[in-house]
Amino acid sequence: MLADLPIEVLLDNVLPYLPVLSLVRLGQCSKLFATLCNDDTLWKLRLYEDYNFSGQGTARTSGWKFIYRGLFKPRVFVWGERANGRLGIESLPRSFSGGIPYPIEVKLPGIRVVSLVAGGMSFHALDSHGNVHVWGTLNGTMYAASNSGFSNEGTRANTPLRLAMPAPIRSISCGRLHSSFLDSTNKIWTLTNWGRPFWLSSQILSDPDYAPKQIECGWAFSSLLTKSGDVFVWWPFSGAMGTLVAEKMNDMDKEGGKKAAAVYGTIPCVPWDIDMVPTRLPSIPVLPEIQNTGIEEKSEDIRLIQIAAFDNHIVGLTNYGHVLKFGALHDETGVPHGRWEYLPQFSEIDRIKEQPAFSGTDDGVTKVIAPQTMQITHISANFLHFVAYSTGSSSIVLVGETNTTPVTAPQVIPEIQNKSVISVVIGDYHSAALTADGKLFTWGKYSKGALGLGDPAKLDVGVPGGFASERDLAHFRESRRAEPPAVSVPTEVRFDHNCAKPRDRFCFATTAAGWHTGALPGDDEEEEEEIERLKEEDPPVRRGGPFRNQWETPPIIPNPIFRLGHAAGRGQYRIPRDPQPPAGGSSQ
Repeated sequence: MLADLPIEVLLDNVLPYLPVLSLVRLGQCSKLFATLCNDDTLWKLRLYEDYNFSGQGTARTSGWKFIYRGLFKPRVFVWGERANGRLGIESLPRSFSGGIPYPIEVKLPGIRVVSLVAGGMSFHALDSHGNVHVWGTLNGTMYAASNSGFSNEGTRANTPLRLAMPAPIRSISCGRLHSSFLDSTNKIWTLTNWGRPFWLSSQILSDPDYAPKQIECGWAFSSLLTKSGDVFVWWPFSGAMGTLVAEKMNDMDKEGGKKAAAVYGTIPCVPWDIDMVPTRLPSIPVLPEIQNTGIEEKSEDIRLIQIAAFDNHIVGLTNYGHVLKFGALHDETGVPHGRWEYLPQFSEIDRIKEQPAFSGTDDGVTKVIAPQTMQITHISANFLHFVAYSTGSSSIVLVGETNTTPVTAPQVIPEIQNKSVISVVIGDYHSAALTADGKLFTWGKYSKGALGLGDPAKLDVGVPGGFASERDLAHFRESRRAEPPAVSVPTEVRFDHNCAKPRDRFCFATTAAGWHTGALPGDDEEEEEEIERLKEEDPPVRRGGPFRNQWETPPIIPNPIFRLGHAAGRGQYRIPRDPQPPAGGSSQ
């Protein structure tokens, strides 16, 4: 019988090969298979294999089957500043502020978007096949004639267009006026326009020690974190590389290079390469041991496992929760003058407990209960700010700036602590946090509607996102120029604007930049049978044969996942078998 096979064999060598419909039906046969077929690691792997969804950029550690169901019919919502075509919708509703202050859906028929990344004046969406879809303007500071084509960085895409890249893309990062991709062959691409992407062909990047782990765009530079924990940086607009890029673009224009005009919804990219060694940052310094992290064994050497980039700075995170910052990244000449600075105020729980929000020294009232143990597991950054945060029900979110030093205290927003935060993203003057239960919260400046809390003219006076007084609201109605005050308390974003009835939509990813925000929500009210619609005769396409990973390297998984079938896991996980499975399915 199938149930007589070892648990490890079932999880590693049988269940991953089954069509989803068969997997769901098998889970109805007994308690044993109900448990196995709901294994979180199994569904996380299926998400990556079937949908090219790794969960990178979030701290989610569970609920992958639910996410799989949501990705069957994903939706893309955007809001905020409408200039430069960045919302990807040609016929937008009228708004008093020049933006859309509530989520509005971007239609991408037949496309399953698994990742959404905001640039300074654009959006990049990655689909389940590794295609990149873009809209807005990569560089809205440049003029482009209507017939310029996408070899011009200022050409606008008013609706989503697909980039015809040479290989499937596995991750995307955006700066203010450029973007970088990592593809399925480990090539690292940079785009200063959408028609002529270039890849880094330096032989040093073929060294296994320098295999890419993460790409990350700062305000005007790109960076690479390698498996070994080294960090490389390059500047496509300045210095030696900036000169080479400008010369190449001029040469391609003189040679009668194609303007990369969109045809049938696709931008025909003309790829090229730069054989230049990116600038390598110095190694991180010797770091102290962090106490009360909850880590029992500390056998590995300290190394960087994540980076986040913003204006002329990079923040790094080690495998033991050290947060560091490196500055002076205006171009390659600044690197010798910069150094990694350890930020204990963002790393050590004893330091964090001293902050007023936790210690009770603010008006003598304890605002937030601090955890006894903590390890920072994720970082993010954009423009002038960065965020370091931990995970779980006692998650801690700490905000820093470009001028943060080792003695600078973090900004602590009480209302976003202990909320199971799994992702924090930052725009120019607004922020958003996503929780494990699919709720999205925003705070900061109004920024042409980037908070997504609703039309201020229709909100009650005094509520977050609305005007502070009847007088302010009346002034707006007279002048149409007033702007509501900033929101200091993180407030939930709703995705049911203009719906006939209230809808609770589970949000599984979010992004922000500039004065705009985006999210990928599903429907909480969708029936559980939705997954049954994945017919056996029409499964998702898997590249390279059944259950063969389509990427050369696995996705970034910040927290190690305990996996059955590995030597360390054998014998540790046993599920009592149901000796006589009930005829009607599981009794659970």
